[in-house]
Amino acid sequence: MEAFLVSTGIVALAEIGDKTQLLAFLLAARFRKPLPICLGIFIATVVNHAFAGALGAWITSQLSPMTLRWVLGIGFVAMAGWIFVPDKIDEEEESGAKLKLGVLGTTIVAFFMAEMGDKTQIATVALAARFDSLVAVVAGTTLGMMLANVPAVLLGEKLAGRVPVRLVHGLAALIFAVLGVLTLLGAGQRLGV
Repeated sequence: MEAFLVSTGIVALAEIGDKTQLLAFLLAARFRKPLPICLGIFIATVVNHAFAGALGAWITSQLSPMTLRWVLGIGFVAMAGWIFVPDKIDEEEESGAKLKLGVLGTTIVAFFMAEMGDKTQIATVALAARFDSLVAVVAGTTLGMMLANVPAVLLGEKLAGRVPVRLVHGLAALIFAVLGVLTLLGAGQRLGV
């Protein structure tokens, strides 16, 4: 349950103001069809985060507990700093929205591409390596994505101006930093410390 709750919270907070949330706003404004957009976000997130989680689980099997502890600890601390780097939607990702795939297909392709190498994808890799529950991590990160992006789709730009993005990013960075420090200090029985 801890893996699910931590994954949900971290991704929901980290996603506020992220490029995929900006993409959700753009898709909602362009297509004005919230149900297929939300379904597309869900499908793209499950597939992307399942791959990321599997990579994290594989990394766990390849590294010694001590090496894994240092890699994860430093990675979580780095994620805390990365949270403050502003995102924008790249031209390459915008071009995915020009495909003739319909609303659902366009959303799936655009979101899947936007998540490649994104903060939340990297967080999913790290969380899957940290916790011994791939399903709980992927379910949690997916729920976190949905918690951040469904309101963006449903409420559009009206919501964007009212969310204190710096505060939310600060909370997400704090959680990543605490996880990093705790991991470096050896917290967590699964890491062999």
